Amino acid sequence: MEEYILRDGLVVPKVGFGTFGLNGAVGVNTLVSALHCGYRLLDTAFNYENEGAVGMAMKKSGLPRTEILVASKLPGRHHRYEEALTTIQESLYRTGLDYFDLYYLHWPNPQEDLYVESWAALLAAQKFGLIRSVAVCNFLPEHLARLEKETGVLPVINQIELHPYFNQASQRAYNAEKNILTQAWSPLGRASDLMKNPVLQDLATKYQRSVGQIILRWEVQLGVLPIPKASHLKRQQENLQLFDFHLAPADMERINDLTRSNGRLKNQDPAVYQEF
Repeated sequence: MEEYILRDGLVVPKVGFGTFGLNGAVGVNTLVSALHCGYRLLDTAFNYENEGAVGMAMKKSGLPRTEILVASKLPGRHHRYEEALTTIQESLYRTGLDYFDLYYLHWPNPQEDLYVESWAALLAAQKFGLIRSVAVCNFLPEHLARLEKETGVLPVINQIELHPYFNQASQRAYNAEKNILTQAWSPLGRASDLMKNPVLQDLATKYQRSVGQIILRWEVQLGVLPIPKASHLKRQQENLQLFDFHLAPADMERINDLTRSNGRLKNQDPAVYQEF
C-alpha cells in the first residue's frame, strides 16, 4: 500500500474502504474481511448508522487501534456548535473509540449557513483530543475560501463525488492549490453503467485488469484517494491490487475524456443540496 502525507502530517493509505450500507452483523463481517485484506482506512458517518458496526469490526479484527484510521462525519442537522460537539462525542461512544483519526463536515448545507459554526466545533474537538485531523466533504471553492477567511484553518481532505463521468478537474486543481487532498466518494460510479463503458472495458482488456481496477488506478494517478466499498472478498482484494501497474498518459486522457459537464449521478450539487 502506498500512502499520502496530509498537510498536518497524518499519513493515510492511497485507498480506503467505504462503509455505507454495511450495518449489523453482516456489516461487521464484511468490515472484518476488509481489514484482514489490508484496508486500514474505514470511512463511516453519523448518518450511515453503522458507527457501532465499525467499532465492533475493529475489535473482532484483532488489529491494534493504532494501525487503523477511522473517519466519520457530522450530519447537517447538528451544525450548531454545541450540537456538533455532542454529536462527535456520541459518535465516539458508538464506535467505542477515544478519538477519530479524521472527522468531516458531511455537507456544507449553504441554505442553513451554519458550516462555519460547525467547523469551529470540529476545531475545538481537535484541541480536546477527540479528532486528529479535520476534513470536509462536498465543499466547493467558495465554501473552502470562507472557512479560510473566517477561521484561518482549511481542511486536510475534501471528499467529493468523483468518477470517470465526473472527474472534478477544476475542484481538484483548487484543492491541490490549497494543499487539500481530494478524496473520492462513489469512485466506481455507484449503480451507473460505468462498468460497462466500452472505453473502460477496452482498457481492462489491454491491462488485463478488471474495470474497477482501471478506474481506481486512474484515480490514484490523479492524486486522489478513492474509498470503494466491496462486500465480496475477491472484489475487496482486487480493489487493493493497484500498485503493480501504471496507466499510460494517453490512457489516462481517454478516461478523462469520459467526463461530463454535469456528471453527478444523483444531482447532488453542494451549491444547493441539503443533507440532514
